[in-house]
Amino acid sequence: MSSDVTVTAEELARRTIRRSDFVSCNQAFIDCRTPGSDKKQNYSMIGRGVTQSSSQVVNLREPHGFQIGAAAMPNGVTNNLHLHFTAEVFLCFRGEYLLRWGADGQEGELVIREGDIVSIPTWIFRGFTNIGPDDGWLFTALGMDDTGGIIWGPTVLDEASGHGLHLTTDNQLIDTVAGDTLPDGVELIEPIPADEIVRLRTFTAEQMAKRLATQDNIRWSSTALLDAHVPGGGAELGLVIGFGMSEDLDQEPRIYNPHGHNIAWLRAEPEQGVSLHRHDESQVLMVKDGEWEITVNRGADALTVTVGPWDMVSIPRGAYRSIHNVGSETGLLLVVNSGDGRVRLDWDDEVVKAAADAGDAIDHNGYLAPYTLVPRRIGS
Repeated sequence: MSSDVTVTAEELARRTIRRSDFVSCNQAFIDCRTPGSDKKQNYSMIGRGVTQSSSQVVNLREPHGFQIGAAAMPNGVTNNLHLHFTAEVFLCFRGEYLLRWGADGQEGELVIREGDIVSIPTWIFRGFTNIGPDDGWLFTALGMDDTGGIIWGPTVLDEASGHGLHLTTDNQLIDTVAGDTLPDGVELIEPIPADEIVRLRTFTAEQMAKRLATQDNIRWSSTALLDAHVPGGGAELGLVIGFGMSEDLDQEPRIYNPHGHNIAWLRAEPEQGVSLHRHDESQVLMVKDGEWEITVNRGADALTVTVGPWDMVSIPRGAYRSIHNVGSETGLLLVVNSGDGRVRLDWDDEVVKAAADAGDAIDHNGYLAPYTLVPRRIGS
């Protein structure tokens, strides 16, 4: 475990991104003038993501090992076919979307609704349309600090050129209607050749359905963490991608394959949450429902921020933190951690003692076990 990191008040404020801080860009991608796709609003909260606009506002550029953005779309608006080199995970916070995939978008379809999460495999074309009754909102979690950008479907590039939009090989959007000119020596991206398209991966509807995590098909655990029976603890953990922070020996995630990050839902009743701990991965906490209090540091250095729906807080590696539902109803919060392996928690000594009093301990493999059966470590 790395040394203890103390977060300053200024740093906590910089890492707290409220819903009111989100800044949209309606010219982030080459299809921004294509009829039916021209009303998309794109956001970059953690990292630039795959935006192709130099004017895209990024709330927090700090490298995390993953990136978080969003797409907001009115009913009927479509995000056109493209493929990613790193993980793309859709986090539906509002609305209803029809996803389609394959070189022509005809390989399969899947509907996602509020509270659903779906991971789209790399190296396949994908697109989506808002089929809900109102404006929808999809957060996206992208793998790695460098995503490599995206590849657009050939017809997307062709149609965009008719609207004066072109894309350079270094992923810069050139808008000739707005007065941009192509710099000397800069090449434009050519459509992906047909013989390369036929070599791309394929996925059936049944295979894609296994990559959909709903509130009902994930495995929730009320004993996923050491403080399960400690006052102020007791939150439930629902694993979506990877094993993440779970200390429940029997808990398994909905999606296993490496993404460069892991994702889980945290659900807590009023006055419940996760007690003081730290770990060595970058972490972002995203509120879906309720009011939450996030505290960083220990003792006299403790700092607290209260966040509500769609707010997010980035916690640096090695910093102590606690998470509590301070609202009057059940709260739901998304936890995103960097890395493909398990996230090993280092609990504050007072939490360890309180858990022992409640009969719980962490065994030598990092899992919750009966305190009376776990051999004491030397010096403990």
